[in-house]
Amino acid sequence: MARPPVPAIMILGTGSNVGKSLIVAGLCRLFANRGLKVRPFKPQNMSNNAAATQAGEIGRAQALQARAARIAPHPDMNPVLLKPEGEQGSQIILQGRVAGRLASRDFARRGDFMPQVLDSFERLSAGADLMIVEGAGSPAETNLRARDIANLGFARAADVPAVLIGDIDRGGVIASLVGTHAVLDAEDRTMIRAFAVNRFRGAVELFAPGVATISEATGWPCLGVVPWFADAVRLPAEDGLDIHSGRKAGARIRIAVPVLPGIANFDDLDPLKLEGDVDLAMIGPGQPLPGDADLIILPGSKTTLRDLTALRREGWDIDILAHRRRGGHVLGLCGGYQMLGHVVRDPLGLEGPPGEAPGLGLLDVETTLDADKTVREVDFIDTGSSARGRAYEIHLGRTEGTDTTRAPFRVVGRTEGAASPDGRVAGSYLHGIFASDAVRGAWLKAIDGERRVSHLLYEDAVDETLDALAAHLGEHFDTETLLDLARTRISMR
Repeated sequence: MARPPVPAIMILGTGSNVGKSLIVAGLCRLFANRGLKVRPFKPQNMSNNAAATQAGEIGRAQALQARAARIAPHPDMNPVLLKPEGEQGSQIILQGRVAGRLASRDFARRGDFMPQVLDSFERLSAGADLMIVEGAGSPAETNLRARDIANLGFARAADVPAVLIGDIDRGGVIASLVGTHAVLDAEDRTMIRAFAVNRFRGAVELFAPGVATISEATGWPCLGVVPWFADAVRLPAEDGLDIHSGRKAGARIRIAVPVLPGIANFDDLDPLKLEGDVDLAMIGPGQPLPGDADLIILPGSKTTLRDLTALRREGWDIDILAHRRRGGHVLGLCGGYQMLGHVVRDPLGLEGPPGEAPGLGLLDVETTLDADKTVREVDFIDTGSSARGRAYEIHLGRTEGTDTTRAPFRVVGRTEGAASPDGRVAGSYLHGIFASDAVRGAWLKAIDGERRVSHLLYEDAVDETLDALAAHLGEHFDTETLLDLARTRISMR
């Protein structure tokens, strides 16, 4: 006798960045706290902010959602991850592993991956009490509907009812919800069973007439008007970058980060952002790197050669070299590490057209990209302080040279990274080093020897924020009706 389908609900959005990822994370924690075995799932994601699991890589948001559900992340939670490589297209990560490239003009070909998406969904469902699925972008992109695997194409293939989320903070929420209803075909429209409004500021009752207008026009009930959740900034962000150059009040240490076109895994910076006496300045195009920075961090990059060109175009190479001459500290992470060497070579054209370019020459190393991609989680030791942490690697290439004899980290059986003779320039392939409170504290103390004791326990702060988000949704979102909708999947088959 066939096993009945697991209850499932899909969270769609009227557009990108309306809060789908955080709502799914909050619901995962809420239902996990109630004792349910919850599994997050996103059929297709497009992001360069990835996470390493024991079996491959997935979108960073799905790793956070897995944490919210109190389970280990797995590639089945995000079977198709597209990692943009500029205008030319994206690298395809299929069920955790590199599976080629998808040219921009062939974007509709992602529909070829529906069998793998459904396979991952069914495998992940085994033993679950509830599946919470996140859509991508908007289901109203009817030009992409024919071979859609990310939104209602998946919902219909897997018989999963959906809830549509609108973001009132960006404006036009009534039009976006009603407009989505208007452009969908009849069969797609029936898959959406309710709506909710996210990021409301002020007195919620003032929007009652708006709720009535949406319900009357669409026939959908409202599951809630969710107020703004200010503590969302304490959670790892998948796509949002807070670009600013002003100084945080009371900060003793200033860190500058140039935001390059192919920036990746920028959640490495989140623990620094939450430090009360650290000003983390994300510097966008057209702005110089601040001359009073104590540390410049070159973050990860999906397209190192392309980003080296952009860095020089902005004049940031001149700023970085001047910062170094003044005695400032420089740290390169992954692609940023590669940029600090003498040269970066891509003979196979793995990140764009084949070629090579000189690096900044601040470390005596050279990098050659090769086809073998490293994806792994590691335990590491900071050599300067003996502090320990847990990190991960996602990179192409080998970096070799004299400065690797002064590696800033050790992992099992080897050293990792490189440092200049005076220790003020360092680089590493490790992501997530600053999530370790001891490691973060040691690096900041090396910059400011009189730094105040930090009371930030970063990993605890993430879990406390997930619990607070779950409580927030529990108060403002009709979770019982949501569960009832998820259970209707059983009767849809």
